[in-house]
Amino acid sequence: MEEDALDSYDDDSRRALKLFVVLARAAASVGEHARQDIVRHDLSVSEFGVLELLLHKGPQPQGEIADRILLTTGSVTYVIDQLVKKGLVERQTCPTDRRVIFAALTAAGRDRIAAIFPAHIHRIVQAVAGLTPSDQEAAVALLKKLGKSAKSTERYSPNP
Repeated sequence: MEEDALDSYDDDSRRALKLFVVLARAAASVGEHARQDIVRHDLSVSEFGVLELLLHKGPQPQGEIADRILLTTGSVTYVIDQLVKKGLVERQTCPTDRRVIFAALTAAGRDRIAAIFPAHIHRIVQAVAGLTPSDQEAAVALLKKLGKSAKSTERYSPNP
């Protein structure tokens, strides 16, 4: 009988690896619901993220957009370029610091994301419906705790 490849690891390692795999698969499954909903509106996931952020937070500096939707500043520049070409976003200079460029929704952009977002929310509700509302709240609390802990140990030594 062949030994399970993970049997050579201690319990903490096996548990952490299992959590990582389960978390990645769950994120991919839920994320696929969102992605399918987004692409049917002729938007990329990044474009949708920018539009949604601007809808809920108003005009934002490009650097802030990068931080909030987890993209590099170069990627955000490209995404905003695409949204400007589609007439959904415009760039605005900061009145107090000309080095800072804001992205803001155009009227067409506001109309577009406002029309899409309610059905998108419904799709996400369906995607996470496998958990009860209290399970969802517990998952949010646990994942926030996990994310903060992982972030605090982000700079790791390659030789543990």
